[in-house]
Amino acid sequence: MKPLSENILPDFSKLNGLVPAVIQDQHTLKVLMLGFMNEEALKVTQETGRVTFYSRTKKRLWTKGEESGNFLYVAAILSDCDNDTLLIKVNPAGPVCHTGADTCWNEQNLGNNLSFLSLLQDLVDERKTALPEGSYTTSLFKAGTRKIAQKVGEEAVETIIGAMADDDDNFIYEGADLLYHLIVLLSHKGFRIEDLAKELEKRHK
Repeated sequence: MKPLSENILPDFSKLNGLVPAVIQDQHTLKVLMLGFMNEEALKVTQETGRVTFYSRTKKRLWTKGEESGNFLYVAAILSDCDNDTLLIKVNPAGPVCHTGADTCWNEQNLGNNLSFLSLLQDLVDERKTALPEGSYTTSLFKAGTRKIAQKVGEEAVETIIGAMADDDDNFIYEGADLLYHLIVLLSHKGFRIEDLAKELEKRHK
């Protein structure tokens, strides 16, 4: 596995060779736990892609999930402005707390459903760059503006039909199709769904 954020080198001198590591779910943005790392723990984390801490009680490295299987898979490692605290964004494989709770603050690790739109936008943007074969999104990008805009129009009509027919299931289904194709069109034109949110926010103010 390719090392992650290998240019990150915090100042370990302030806490006798340790730095705090705040663990955050990259999707829900919930803070899951707080641990400590020494330089070796950070290196192992970067090399394996699994969060590894230094245990102050056991005086050794420990990889989160080494007993439970609930590993924390690293998405990004960031250092703060003073270079003495890490923020590690992860994809957790299960509950994080040793009590069985989702987080060490006994919170449910649930995000706002609207945050999925940003994740979907990220995926669509990736498709635009990579253009993987066999992907419907790829086929839209290759077809160009006219085809994507046409699909947005078609799905808008289908959404209206579902609404007028009082068919709630179909209305939601077609509305989701409309939103997906709009996100593809935004990406194709160099924008993101957040740009629409900014425009709405500006109007609200």
